[in-house]
Amino acid sequence: MKEAKNTVRSLVRLGYDGRVYKTFRGHQAQWRFEHEVRVLRYLESKGCSFVPKVLEADAGQLLLVTSNCGQRVEHLSKERRRQIYAELEQYGVRHEDPYTRNITYDPKQGRFCVIDFEFATILDQPDAGPPPPPPDPNETL
Repeated sequence: MKEAKNTVRSLVRLGYDGRVYKTFRGHQAQWRFEHEVRVLRYLESKGCSFVPKVLEADAGQLLLVTSNCGQRVEHLSKERRRQIYAELEQYGVRHEDPYTRNITYDPKQGRFCVIDFEFATILDQPDAGPPPPPPDPNETL
């Protein structure tokens, strides 16, 4: 497996089987794991096709296995980024961390996708959302 991200909050590995393996750790790891699973399952129930699909969720290991949504995007205009996150809101979810780092491009679908939902808000369940993440010092909304 290839390591894609290794921070105090998570370890993300890309499997050769086309899956993404995210292990939650650090502050509120259990809660963030449960919340991301809840948001992704909610989006799947709404028919949202440009987010990862939950394939496995192991609460004991805080391991979330999802489908792969392509490669990270390095540069994207503010307007295009705003459009992508606005489209997500049509499915009832506000991302709350709306930066380029959470957008990928999936050549199989031929479109941009959104990842990392541990700080998202399900709009008809706003009290179930987490506190917002810190801002990205490299980007502005």
